Amino acid sequence: MEQEAKFSWSSIFEEAGNQVGFMGSFVRNMFRGGFEGNELIRQCYNIGYKSFSLTAITGLILGMVMTLQSIPTMKQFGAVSFVPAMVSISVIREIGPVIIALICSGKIASSIGAELGSMKVTEQIDAMEVSGANPIQYLVVTRIIACTFMIPLLTLMADALALLGGYIGANLGGHISLLLYFNKAIASLQFSDIFPATIKTIFFGFAIGFIGCYKGYNSNRGTESVGVAANSAVVNASLWIIVLDGIAVQLTSIFAYS
Repeated sequence: MEQEAKFSWSSIFEEAGNQVGFMGSFVRNMFRGGFEGNELIRQCYNIGYKSFSLTAITGLILGMVMTLQSIPTMKQFGAVSFVPAMVSISVIREIGPVIIALICSGKIASSIGAELGSMKVTEQIDAMEVSGANPIQYLVVTRIIACTFMIPLLTLMADALALLGGYIGANLGGHISLLLYFNKAIASLQFSDIFPATIKTIFFGFAIGFIGCYKGYNSNRGTESVGVAANSAVVNASLWIIVLDGIAVQLTSIFAYS
């Protein structure tokens, strides 16, 4: 039992050290000359545009469901007029960023992990190194930066559609004009609601891209390692999103009440 515990702890520290080294390689290559701008644009298209429909539907249904679930309870307290404000604050401050990041981790992190894992297995990465190309700069840096840029944009778009979904949900059981609904929803928001939520989506995007690239780039030989890399990328990226969200909530609370 002691040997297993030692082996487990040593594996954890070894994995942490490997991730720190991979982070160092990413930072060094990000500022090195010969940056692949065209590849970055292509990755932004693959990560952002191709995830648009999934995040849009998620945001729309999220706002609609929250509104439909909230109206009966709010009616008991005679506070139906506060539903737009409650939905907008809940979605933009916490639920929207986390749900969209988890959805993107399932789609994007697994895709990056499987793609780089298959390139590792088929020795395409080794061929790039032999030919004098820089696989870290071409494959890793572009994907991590694209995730860091696109995840906040996808979240903002999903938040807007969640408010639209809330309007649709409010009109399924009653009637409220579009202008009045959005006036109530937007008037309840403050800078302290929007700014921290946007900042943490940047870290969510970085975590998704970094974990996906790390797991795929360091996958073992063998075809089954591709599936392992994709699955591990999703699990670890989702875990990091929850951890980062907990840290962000604590920091926001500290600054809000200091």
